Amino acid sequence: MYYVKTISDRIRVPPAYFGSTLEDAILKILRERYEGRIYKDLGIVLSIDDPKILSDGAVIPGDAGAYFTIEFDALAFLPSVNEVYRAEIKEIVEFGAFASIGPFQGLLHVSQIDREKFYYEKKSKTLSSKTLKRAIKKGDDVLVKVSTVSLKTTSSDTKIGLTMRPDGLGRDDWISAKPVKKPIRGKKGGNR
Repeated sequence: MYYVKTISDRIRVPPAYFGSTLEDAILKILRERYEGRIYKDLGIVLSIDDPKILSDGAVIPGDAGAYFTIEFDALAFLPSVNEVYRAEIKEIVEFGAFASIGPFQGLLHVSQIDREKFYYEKKSKTLSSKTLKRAIKKGDDVLVKVSTVSLKTTSSDTKIGLTMRPDGLGRDDWISAKPVKKPIRGKKGGNR
């Protein structure tokens, strides 16, 4: 989910920035420090905005920089388990598909596409089923649900598991199609 969080921090403004306005210097330092980084409690920080200086600059003997307490808004994205996203299929591989959710890509394992078994078609580079004749390919828009999240310090190390098995997920034409009812099989003459 995208959200804006107000954060307080104490930053050092080095002497190299003393020639510019304090607000511009602080904004530049904050963007270098936070933007594009992943934090367990924040997710990935996409943008820093609206810094407010809360204190006068403090100087520590022997340090040429000035220290300020500031407050700023951070736009971040943090996926959570059970959230549903509209995603685009970015790549098809033998074991599943990679789909984009916000700034991350998640893995839609072949076993999580549908209740029916899907197979990799090497020629067409699709994942398709035999009974219902469903297929997904690169560029498809799908509704996915986050099943697992493992945030790491970089986007490439972050692992997000996706699923389309629950009802109401998948490609739009799958969702709008009438559900196929399978007969319930049970023992004949058994106790009820």
